[in-house]
Amino acid sequence: MKRLFVLFAVLGVLIAPPARSDVLRPGYLELRQTVAGTYALLFKIPARGEDLRLAIYVKLPEGTEDLGAPRVSFSDGAYVERRTIRREGGLAGKAVTVEGLSATTADVLVRVESLAGAIQTERLSPTRTAFVVQATPSAGEVAATYLRLGVEHILFGYDHLLFVLALVILVRGWRRVAVTVTAFTVAHSITLAAATLGLVNVPGPPVEAAIALSIMLVAVEILNARRGQASFAARLPWLVAFSFGLLHGFGFAGALVEVGLPQHAIPIALLFFNVGVEIGQLIFVAAILSLLWLSRHAASLLLEARLVKTAFDRFDMAVAYAIGIVAADWLVERTTAFFA
Repeated sequence: MKRLFVLFAVLGVLIAPPARSDVLRPGYLELRQTVAGTYALLFKIPARGEDLRLAIYVKLPEGTEDLGAPRVSFSDGAYVERRTIRREGGLAGKAVTVEGLSATTADVLVRVESLAGAIQTERLSPTRTAFVVQATPSAGEVAATYLRLGVEHILFGYDHLLFVLALVILVRGWRRVAVTVTAFTVAHSITLAAATLGLVNVPGPPVEAAIALSIMLVAVEILNARRGQASFAARLPWLVAFSFGLLHGFGFAGALVEVGLPQHAIPIALLFFNVGVEIGQLIFVAAILSLLWLSRHAASLLLEARLVKTAFDRFDMAVAYAIGIVAADWLVERTTAFFA
């Protein structure tokens, strides 16, 4: 059986996403209006080494001119370009394109801020390389944009998904899972709002390291529970989920702060980002629970109930080892980053 555990652990490391997110890190385009018709442009994309960049370029509407030479640098694995641009009449209603994006696998987050403080956010991809600058996004447009951002963030936030997976395996049962996930939701909603609104300020790197540690701790609790040892997390999973949910909320807030909130619709943006996170989380939980139910049902047709329980206990332990190894790798990398 030890060999089975090792096999699952190795498979977990092989199929898990890499601890570093540099490869999947999206580019970032910011257009901040400073005076009528004038914008501060920031374009940041992943770099290859110290002097190579992805061959993607911002194409601005006709009639746009640079006020001075662009300022270019390579910093922290990224190519950074800063420009001051001007266009008579501004950019509202005009299309901005990221050329060359269709030939890559990268995404580009876009943030446009008007003089009035209205913020438009977009996500460009190889299949959507352009967007139209809006004068002031409507409440519906803000809701749709931040809902999408919330869903995308959780579905591509591998550490958060791994934590939820560990909770589902630890708890078992639809009702207990529902209570546990609800506690996690309530908790990270609190810290997400507090951090995004600037009421609490927690440094990002320690939070990311602590999130990895929280995943490891839940993995250990799975092992304890399946070995028949007294497990606090197994008895009160909702309390553990709530406590660690407060921590994960700061992680969610980091992504939202980077994008920014529209000053004219902060409550709507915050609400729908959080709703998007929950939708993505529920999709993931439903998929995992359905898969486990189908697997258990199929096994019950072939094995006795006692053997089914034993097999699934051992499977849970193997998955817990895999989760713990991946989380430990993240913890080491994120902790050593403090001293880099």
